[in-house]
Amino acid sequence: MKKLGMLALAAVLVAMFTMPAWAIESEFGGYWRTRFYTTQNFTGEDESEAGDFSGVDTRTRLYYTATFHENLKFVNKFEWDAIWGTGPLGDIGADGKEFEIKNSYVDFNTGPVNWKVGIQGAVFARGFLFDDDFSGVMVNYKGETFELPFVWVKAYEGTELSFNNAQDANDLDADYFGIFPKFTLGGMFDVNPYFMYIYSKDASEWFGTGAGNHSLLANALGAEAEELNMWYAGLDLDVDFDMGAAWFTGIYQGGDVDLQTGESLDFKAWLLALGGNVNVGMFDVHGRAFYASGDDDDDEDIEQFTPPQGRSYYWSEIMGYGIFDFTTSNNAPADNISNVWAANLGVAVKPMDKLKVALDVWYAALAEKIEVAGGGEEDVLGTEVDLVITYEVVENLNLDLVGAYLFAGDATTENLDNDENPYEVGARLSLAF
Repeated sequence: MKKLGMLALAAVLVAMFTMPAWAIESEFGGYWRTRFYTTQNFTGEDESEAGDFSGVDTRTRLYYTATFHENLKFVNKFEWDAIWGTGPLGDIGADGKEFEIKNSYVDFNTGPVNWKVGIQGAVFARGFLFDDDFSGVMVNYKGETFELPFVWVKAYEGTELSFNNAQDANDLDADYFGIFPKFTLGGMFDVNPYFMYIYSKDASEWFGTGAGNHSLLANALGAEAEELNMWYAGLDLDVDFDMGAAWFTGIYQGGDVDLQTGESLDFKAWLLALGGNVNVGMFDVHGRAFYASGDDDDDEDIEQFTPPQGRSYYWSEIMGYGIFDFTTSNNAPADNISNVWAANLGVAVKPMDKLKVALDVWYAALAEKIEVAGGGEEDVLGTEVDLVITYEVVENLNLDLVGAYLFAGDATTENLDNDENPYEVGARLSLAF
């Protein structure tokens, strides 16, 4: 009996490993980083400790994709973060439960149409409109020289808040709908016109509870908002040539929002951005600029460009998040490009395969002046100088050394007597596989 049992077990194991269902290809990947940094005077004051911070943090991401066949994948991404010296993961013992699920979606093809259904990530309009993870559906028809993606983002579900209320739960939902076609012309030009529409029958809960407060619109209107019809129409253009590349983005924001007071406000805002680079031997000369409209308060229209929740466009190190993306200098917009204009010119040199040095200069100001604590109205954020040195320590392991200094304008220091220029110094050790 014992021999018969062993033979039966062996037969089962052989069958398990030879069945078609076990012909799944498993792919693993990931990203890891540890950052060491100090930020000083980010409030624009030399006597305020609120803008001073020094610390170390670690982020780990692990990716797992199960490929059943060429037309079906199951994609998962996991993440955990720790600030050194804090619990539950970064302190003594390090037995934290800081496990996060970033993505979990199915990726499949039905003929020329690709479907992604579940919790996934996407970038729209270079991040000026969206660069984040979301729950929803992306459907993409792929031709030889063009793509036709349609996206539905479930931004907010009102059921939980209104389940016990008389109000229809669906009234409180917020949804994004977008179409982002992309055409390749002659292998040199990529043209990407797009349209994104945001709708909520009653946006008060989405804004009022903080769920929508990543947009300036939510901060301004909050629970006063009711029906929201907001749209963005834009165009991205990319040109690749022998010695470099150039790009352009233009976006118009329209639509309206009804308020509980009975008023209706119209959106009339816009954003323009462009950039490019030229390669000359070991040197790369690059630059970019953008302008996002502000509101002059002379009428009832909302003229300040207000990106939706999920937007994220990184630019300079101090004013625009950069490598150390947990804080910015006073009144800077971070990755939310709104009521601001900025221009950059930089050069990168690669004297050897393992070493790259980049020097960038940024000038930034607000499109419309704001009232400052020291009195009056100001708009100049300042001139920032960023130095980033990247070195490959060993294969796949990179070290970034960062130094940044902001010659602060009056919109940063707010005309205070104890004003001081912000600066940051740091290092990042990272690997990706």
